[in-house]
Amino acid sequence: MSTVAMSTGTDEKQGFDVIAFLAILVTIVFWASSFAVIRIALGPLTPIELATARYVPAALIAVVYLAIARPALPAKGDILRLVVAAVLFIAAYAVLLNMGERTVAAGPASFIINTMPVFTALIAIFALGERFGHWGWVGTAISFAGVALIAASGEDGFDLDPNAILILGAALCSAIASVLQKPILGRMPALAVTAWLMLIGSVPLLPAVPSALQALASAPAEVNWGIAYLVLFPTVIGYVTWAIALKRLSAARASNFLYGVPPTATLIGFLWLGEVPTLIGAIGGIMAIVGVLVVNVMRRR
Repeated sequence: MSTVAMSTGTDEKQGFDVIAFLAILVTIVFWASSFAVIRIALGPLTPIELATARYVPAALIAVVYLAIARPALPAKGDILRLVVAAVLFIAAYAVLLNMGERTVAAGPASFIINTMPVFTALIAIFALGERFGHWGWVGTAISFAGVALIAASGEDGFDLDPNAILILGAALCSAIASVLQKPILGRMPALAVTAWLMLIGSVPLLPAVPSALQALASAPAEVNWGIAYLVLFPTVIGYVTWAIALKRLSAARASNFLYGVPPTATLIGFLWLGEVPTLIGAIGGIMAIVGVLVVNVMRRR
């Protein structure tokens, strides 16, 4: 999963915060498990149908939240920014990720998705005028080299999988959405922004609702249970617990914990689906995360 609300400007609490730690733990487990569930649902459902079955019900839950909580409406100047971020983060991200996971295992897919901070840093150079520096480019090269190894890792050695590039595209969509929504998060609560993203971002998926319903009607029971799990746990509860963590910790500190998602997703993929990472893929995954760490650490310096 990608992080909807990476930067909120909240003050970091001092000491060990049990509630924040539990919220982060729940977020990691649920977001990591989504990669395995997507693999299960693909086949009976097409990538677009799966995205629709996951995010349209989540959008309905978002409508209920907005109707009950009645947060302030987005400012007129934020509407276009919010719409573009929502479409990229929900519809484009979900379809690209689902298309990629048709052949890319859960663990490697999660490592590729977590290159999103690298894209965010690159975009910030042009959008926010931030400096990148020598080490930033080194970290970027390491991450992308790791992704290339994942894309080239097959059970029989090197076997280029173009679907890995689609997952990289999903990470890029998430990064652009993160940069676009950063100013909005300074003016609106994280939960309200998340709800609007879910609602607006699901609109392009509405035409696929009839075919998604037909596919679910003929799909095995485990697929329907998997979709219900995706909607309630990684999508709804996962984003709520992430918002709780962001309220109690600084965005930088909370985001550091998300490096636990790829190894957790790899473990879940092994235990649940029997997916054993290849040596080349494992090296590529480690390189992808090391590159992200280099970029983040050097940007803060």
